[in-house]
Amino acid sequence: MRFSSAWTALCFLLINEASKECTAKKPGSSTGRFANATLVRLAEFLSAGYKKGVRPVKDWNTPTNVEIDLMVYSILNVDEKNQVLTTYVWYRQSWKDEFLVWDSQDFDGVKKISIPTANVWVPDILINEFVDVGKSPDIPYVYVTDDGVVRNYKPIQVVTACTLNIYNFPFDVQNCSLTFQSWLHTIDDINITLMREPEELSKDKSVFMNQGEWELLHVLSKYKNFSVDKEEYYAEMKFHVVIRRRPLFYTVNLLLPSIFLMVMDIVGFYLPPDSGERVSFKITLLLGYSVFLIIVSDTLPATAIGTPLIGVYFVVCMALLVISLTETVLIVRLVHKQDLQPPVPQWLKYLVLERAPVLFCIHKKHRLCSRLSSQSTDMENYKENNYGTAPCSLHHTCEIGRKLSQHEREGGLLGLHLTPAKDNVPPLMDNILQEVTTIRHFLEKRDKCREIAKEWLQVGYVLDVLLFRVYLVAVVAYSITLGTLWSVWQAA
Repeated sequence: MRFSSAWTALCFLLINEASKECTAKKPGSSTGRFANATLVRLAEFLSAGYKKGVRPVKDWNTPTNVEIDLMVYSILNVDEKNQVLTTYVWYRQSWKDEFLVWDSQDFDGVKKISIPTANVWVPDILINEFVDVGKSPDIPYVYVTDDGVVRNYKPIQVVTACTLNIYNFPFDVQNCSLTFQSWLHTIDDINITLMREPEELSKDKSVFMNQGEWELLHVLSKYKNFSVDKEEYYAEMKFHVVIRRRPLFYTVNLLLPSIFLMVMDIVGFYLPPDSGERVSFKITLLLGYSVFLIIVSDTLPATAIGTPLIGVYFVVCMALLVISLTETVLIVRLVHKQDLQPPVPQWLKYLVLERAPVLFCIHKKHRLCSRLSSQSTDMENYKENNYGTAPCSLHHTCEIGRKLSQHEREGGLLGLHLTPAKDNVPPLMDNILQEVTTIRHFLEKRDKCREIAKEWLQVGYVLDVLLFRVYLVAVVAYSITLGTLWSVWQAA
């Protein structure tokens, strides 16, 4: 009987000690080498019985509110041909997990812990415009606070489709969107909101690398819900990344050389139109511009839906050079002296030599003064040489004089106030009279041809000035129009 009472007392004592140890044991306590590791105890406590495949809410009617944020770090590439934008962004998202909550007092005041992403539930939020998998670093952990808020921060290389408008190249501004939404869950299960205010998000450039070709203007955000079948609605958050190209490189390497070549083409009009140097000069400019276009063709963006305005500008400049060369060839052909040129038509003489100089203030006489005086000097020298050296060309002129009729010779002699030769005139005197008559007819014919050449030369000079002014007005108007458009686009 005593033995039985003692055995009962011993069992009661052991049970009492065991209950005390169980009462003193902390939640999530571990044994062995992790006995005093608070984070290990907390991790075991959070993972005990956790179901990562189920949306972490106690009431299934409660939607999970996911807050997201976006910061653009760099613009890696803008592919105009394939309409693809490659960016590097810092993406942040947070949500509340009702099953990852603990009392910090039970775990030495620990208020947050990092646990593997693979061990917790993560919302299926994707970017709709994804077209390729970027080289993004793998961040295997998320932060969890004691109130159940899960923070998932990670950098992402985003390769997305974007409608790029290159008409204003190189002064273009591109607006590309990044749309975040849950691929499967409706708005009743997952809702998306912003982590910051839209104004703060729009002006945030704190992490952007601002040394590349593209400049970040702002990041706009817009929330909306949509439905595909009018029954289930989805939440989406769209970020508009607005970037602008820095045009300095293209201005120096594309626009300035083209402008310099066009200025030289205008300067080439000051070369004399009756010389071959102007034609050679303009042909050289045209060939140089062709080589320039071949070099810059790889720099211009190419798309199947449009051509940038700068490409149209280069084509128009090439067309202007061709027009300038054509005008030069026509003027040179017009003013080139030929003995067989027909006289200037009266209507052309009236319009070009009388009306055009008055209407357009063209001083044709002043421009022709030196040329006409030189021609008159040449004619006087020719007359003096022919009259002073008549015996030297006696045989040649006699041969021409024999072909003239007696009537022509008599008419010529009367024009020179000479008496026709009599039958008793010596043969030598008769030959001299024939030679003088031939020279007179030759000089009259040459003077007539020179007068025709002078008139054509005047017409050529007037037309040259007129066409040059029209060409200059066209180039200036075209340049001002493009300059104004590009200035407006740059200031926008």
